[in-house]
Amino acid sequence: MAVKAYLNAVAGAVPDHDIHQPYVEWAAARIADPRERALFERMAERAGIAHRWSILPPTPAGGSPVAEGGFYAGAAPGTAARMALYADAAPKLALKAIGNLGPLGRISHLVVASCTGFVAPGVDQIIAEALGLGDVERTLIGFMGCYAAAAALRNAHHIVRSEPEARVLVVTVELSSLHLQFATDLEGLLAELQFGDGAAAALVTAEPVGFGIDAPFAVTLPESGELIRWSIGDSGFEMVLSGEVPGRIGTALRDDNVRARILGDWAAGEVDAWAVHAGGRSILDAVERSLELPPERLAASRRVLHDCGNMSSSTLMFVLRELLADPDARKGVAIAFGPGLAAEGFRFERAG
Repeated sequence: MAVKAYLNAVAGAVPDHDIHQPYVEWAAARIADPRERALFERMAERAGIAHRWSILPPTPAGGSPVAEGGFYAGAAPGTAARMALYADAAPKLALKAIGNLGPLGRISHLVVASCTGFVAPGVDQIIAEALGLGDVERTLIGFMGCYAAAAALRNAHHIVRSEPEARVLVVTVELSSLHLQFATDLEGLLAELQFGDGAAAALVTAEPVGFGIDAPFAVTLPESGELIRWSIGDSGFEMVLSGEVPGRIGTALRDDNVRARILGDWAAGEVDAWAVHAGGRSILDAVERSLELPPERLAASRRVLHDCGNMSSSTLMFVLRELLADPDARKGVAIAFGPGLAAEGFRFERAG
């Protein structure tokens, strides 16, 4: 009989500094056209986001990173300065999430996903040393973007199935606020409106506790590679997030072949636990409409979006944490969208 891998537990962590409203005010002031400024303010109000958290500290006077004395005051910092902050802050936030997971016991494998920074020795090595894991087997998943959590959990699933005694610690850590660009166009400012910092940790083993992971999938939408782009510039990582993304996702999810890859022989209506990456309100709306889901099915994703914004790869983990805490969440689909344009995820069912 094939061994099944189980997502036993998930924990998360965010920094203490809420930057959402200061960003809205800063971004609105950068738009010269009054009509476009009013449109930005309306869309920010309707975004479904109340808080986004940043590792960037307040100024001595208590101001935001764009205020006088803040990291972004004056000229845009270079990529080197941003990576120096990543090297210091990413492991600390990751270890905070791991601490929230509780006692780990024996860990045989460590899988870490992060797309918002680079450092060597890697975040995985820094975490392993801090936890005293010695010669633990490590995998670092970098620069995949928002669906990297699905890839990380898929790797843990394959490890446990091949080594039934394995205990895999999966970690995602993203510091999106390190990559603020001084945009003045509406689309660029709205894209940056979504993102915040966060880390998550999960334990995957063969112990039948939590969600059994099954049927990983990866679907790439044709002729969509330009819709989400993430490139390294001289002033941080530059994100391009096209307004076409929600519509393309909605169209794809209405396609019978795509649905078959995601759902297998399940019907969308029989899935009571949808762990959808909260990439933005319009993306969640597109998923809800195209799959004809009742509003309550995406409640966990909308709560994460409201409380934290889009934390790239950590977002899906936060949604899974919400669903694990809900005893009525029994049969589910985890799905996240990112560069490609691609969707990655897996099906899951609660143990017992």
